[in-house]
Amino acid sequence: MLGVRLEPEMEKRLDRLAKETGRTKSYYAKEAIRQYIEDQEDYLLAVEISRRNEPTISMEELAKKYGLESILQQKRRKTVRKAGSGNSGIHTRVLPRKSGSGA
Repeated sequence: MLGVRLEPEMEKRLDRLAKETGRTKSYYAKEAIRQYIEDQEDYLLAVEISRRNEPTISMEELAKKYGLESILQQKRRKTVRKAGSGNSGIHTRVLPRKSGSGA
């Protein structure tokens, strides 16, 4: 069990969101924590991978290698449309590329 105190303004916003969507405040708190934990785990994984000095490959190179350019372009178009509509739930994770690698 976890108890969290929110600032009054954030509490009001959460109440309003829960009422407007028919979800509970607990649902949104759990979802926010889940997303944050996943982001932090992804970050730590990326840091670990970058420290290994292993060769990396860009998404574009990977798509070209396996003939998936059209799929990548479709995803980009969808991402641009969603981003333009105010959807901020799209996340792209990019691992740092080792400079000078031929991969």
